[in-house]
Amino acid sequence: MKFQLRASVLATTLALATPLVMADTIKIAFIDPLSGSFAPVGQNILNSYQYIAEKANAEKWAGDNKIEVVGFDNKGSPQESLAVLKSAIDKGFRYITQGNGSGVGLALLDAVNKHNERNPGKEVVYLNYAAVDPDMTNNKCSFWHFRFDSNSDMKMEALTSFMAKDPKIKKVYIIGQNYSFGHQVTRAAKEYLARKRPDVQIVGDDLHPIGQVKDFSPYVAKIKASGADTVITGNWGADLALLIKSSKDSDLKANFYTYYAGTSGVPTAMGAAGIDRVKQVSYWHPNNETFSGKDIVEGFKTKHKDDYYTMATYSVIAMVAKAAKETQSIDPTKIAFAMEGMKIKSLNGDDVMRKVDHQIQQPLYISTWVKTNGKDVKFDQENTGMGWQTNQKIDAFVASQPSSCQMKRPG
Repeated sequence: MKFQLRASVLATTLALATPLVMADTIKIAFIDPLSGSFAPVGQNILNSYQYIAEKANAEKWAGDNKIEVVGFDNKGSPQESLAVLKSAIDKGFRYITQGNGSGVGLALLDAVNKHNERNPGKEVVYLNYAAVDPDMTNNKCSFWHFRFDSNSDMKMEALTSFMAKDPKIKKVYIIGQNYSFGHQVTRAAKEYLARKRPDVQIVGDDLHPIGQVKDFSPYVAKIKASGADTVITGNWGADLALLIKSSKDSDLKANFYTYYAGTSGVPTAMGAAGIDRVKQVSYWHPNNETFSGKDIVEGFKTKHKDDYYTMATYSVIAMVAKAAKETQSIDPTKIAFAMEGMKIKSLNGDDVMRKVDHQIQQPLYISTWVKTNGKDVKFDQENTGMGWQTNQKIDAFVASQPSSCQMKRPG
């Protein structure tokens, strides 16, 4: 009896003395449009995040910790985003993710920096999946910000290198949305084409209000009048879908070089008229060389009756989960330090979060809109019977760009 009692007391004492590894939840606030003209894109990406989070939880990517992604509607507005950010922080969210609009991204970046400076011990990490203004990992870089999409200069470098090989390109028209990203696309297109193909004429350059133009026919008329054989655009979502639709209605023969022709609504707007004429630069697409991500594409389609196209949602969850597992913590500061220089196996290969500026280094693809063929183009988009066919895969070290970031780290 005495021995049993002592053993029991000893066991209890040891249990109390041993720190318990408690499972916890990494709560990520998704701050992007869930209403208005860009809502289809926002909802698709929120669904994508939640689908990957469910997979990560089931497969214990973060060990015993769970990952939860909750949507917050910012209506596409920088001002609304700041109010939403405050609300999310007040509700206990220590991680935020955003991507639709670099104007919003820059506002959130500044707000997160100020919050973290004023609230030590309650830091927030910004996981950027698609706001691609190069400044965010250059002169405005921050320890608290990690970008999982290739920035617009990296993409333009790849796009113009591909274009430079085509002697049929003589006259280029640039059109984009009038905010920071649109300005960066215009600058880079002119600068890089001048360096690689000085014979190419820039015959037009338009910036239009983001999310406000309902009829692009006046812009398309200007493109036709210019004699452009090629259009470069950073437009996305409804702005690209409506531009493509007006181009189709006006029988514009120019080829389109795009960043986001795979976003919601655009494939349907293009239809057969876009075959062999619309190209995109992206960090992945479902008809990649090994069909990497095939199970996710098919599972997402079954569950949501929609297309999985934002692979950065996979990279974000994979890297945060790996950091949580390695540090045995969900503390934002510990997670941030762990993600610096981290390598993950994503759907496009081995990706690295560059320590110097927190800009992910990953391959890029140039692809063309074509009919599915059951061979190298198995997956279509939006049930059109058409999808993306790889023209070229650019290795990460080729797509890489230098950085002017002077990172300031805690402590």
